[in-house]
Amino acid sequence: MEEKKDRQRNKWKIFFSFYLVVVLLILLTVSTYTWFSLSQTPRVSDMYLFVNTETGLEISMNPTGEWTQQLDFRDMVDVTTPLRPVTWSNENQCFYAASYMPDGRMTGEWKALTDEENANKLTLAGYYIKSTLYARSGVSLDVALSPAVEVEEGLQGSGTYLIGYPVWDEDALMHQNGGLGGESAVRIGIRITPVNSSGIPKGSESEFYIYEPNCNVHLGAEAGYVPTPSIDGTETLVEEEYLILQSQSHWSEAYPVEHDVVMHQLGEFLEEPKLFSLEAGEMVKIDLYLWLEGQDIDCTNEITGAQVMANLQFSAGDQSQSGMQPIY
Repeated sequence: MEEKKDRQRNKWKIFFSFYLVVVLLILLTVSTYTWFSLSQTPRVSDMYLFVNTETGLEISMNPTGEWTQQLDFRDMVDVTTPLRPVTWSNENQCFYAASYMPDGRMTGEWKALTDEENANKLTLAGYYIKSTLYARSGVSLDVALSPAVEVEEGLQGSGTYLIGYPVWDEDALMHQNGGLGGESAVRIGIRITPVNSSGIPKGSESEFYIYEPNCNVHLGAEAGYVPTPSIDGTETLVEEEYLILQSQSHWSEAYPVEHDVVMHQLGEFLEEPKLFSLEAGEMVKIDLYLWLEGQDIDCTNEITGAQVMANLQFSAGDQSQSGMQPIY
């Protein structure tokens, strides 16, 4: 009789242990959802980005070089650099990549990355893109990201947005979304540093903003904005006042369907995206970072080989109304 009870107790122990294992496995999968499903292959393989300004604000790749109101990212960096999953640590002011076992599972360790070793690289050491430009003005300005607006009845767009690239399918005679959903996992970091006329920082102070496009759409069943948690233990990657959130931008086919034409429906900023202020004659350095955010729920293997297109435009709200002044 006692032996029978022991067997029953052992069965319950085995069942209870199995139940705990299942529960823990579910918790592990949920808590590491985005990284858990990844190997080291998901990437954004092509990135097109244009940087523009409005009248009153000038930008340049060199503080002592030629100044303009439009820059093509292809002239600034090698845009064939793939974006591979990383995450931003605001506490340590750097990016981290997850370490993986041979079977694709995370080891639980993080690898700190540097701009010198891991930005703008075509090798396996390359994870993200970094570029630097400078902005100046002859009047006092408040500078923000320009809202996205449609031009020519939706055929084009200007302002600020990021969208999956429309890829023409010769067989189907229609466009396919080259973003593959990855347009919701891409981030653009904007670091603003005051500098002198030679481009040398005036001090150690700078501010880092994160622009999150398409924040309200996801690959899964989730709808609406889902905060991206930080490995620092905070609910968001940076403090909320440094997050610039924008609703979905997407495209649809023209009617009739045309090879080189799609109709853009562009997203809206959830709050006014102010960045910095400039007094007449002042200059700032703007470091742009582009990466695939591994903590985002949309960063999965489905987006491997994604192609995205972005337009980044700085708006200039004139404070003085005094007109442009020469900058010496």
